Amino acid sequence: MGRGMKGDARGLCVGPAAPGGIVAGVPNASTTRPRLILLPGLDGSGRLFAPLLAALGTGIEARAIAYPADRALGYAELADLLRPQLPADRPFMLLGESFSGPLAIRLAAERPPGLVGLVLCCTFARNPRPWLGALARPLLGLLPLRLLPVAPACLALAGRDSNAHWRAELKAALAPQSSAVLRARLRAVLAVDVRSEAAAVEVPVLALRAARDLIVPPAASRALMECLPRATSIDLEGPHFLLQVASHAAAEVVARFVADPVKFDGPQRRS
Repeated sequence: MGRGMKGDARGLCVGPAAPGGIVAGVPNASTTRPRLILLPGLDGSGRLFAPLLAALGTGIEARAIAYPADRALGYAELADLLRPQLPADRPFMLLGESFSGPLAIRLAAERPPGLVGLVLCCTFARNPRPWLGALARPLLGLLPLRLLPVAPACLALAGRDSNAHWRAELKAALAPQSSAVLRARLRAVLAVDVRSEAAAVEVPVLALRAARDLIVPPAASRALMECLPRATSIDLEGPHFLLQVASHAAAEVVARFVADPVKFDGPQRRS
């Protein structure tokens, strides 16, 4: 288990992208170190990866992917969209944040050429709140998701770190997404179960868990770890918005994993 480290709550703006395309990246002159492909949370915009990209600096070539904001796609359709975008000319890793964890697991289980590692952040192998399934499914068709206030959602995602900055970033990330798109993604979460796919993942796995996660409970994190044969879990101080609020702490661990996933043994010890 990793020692909690304080992160930087500053964010950087990321511009819009073509549906399913790259929204932001950090260039890197090295072609031997794996490229890190970032798959976003429920917003699907990739915009919220800006703090992590800034914290990673130029030592790692990272690319954030945006999902189509106008097409209601589930995990299977998103996987079809992503496969052609995976690097074919060099080693790479996938990072699946929250909603995209099951998607990253699904893709990793297919053992694409060049995949050398998998990073999962604040995510799950199946619906993290099973008891919500029967209750939420009929309500999803009725809720005006685009009209719901951002403040409560940001409080759940960022906890005590919720502030005007993160509310504005979350609002901007969600703004392009239609209600139908958000509804499809939520339905996908309620129905997902990639435990068998997780068991088939052969590359090393880093699982980042937030100590103050109000979205993915510890039971869901433990269930995920039980499925992964080659996983190391690291707990970091922070909320579900771990890659945003604790971007520097997360980037430090991710960078060490990317450098040598086989020998990775957790956060670097400090005297």
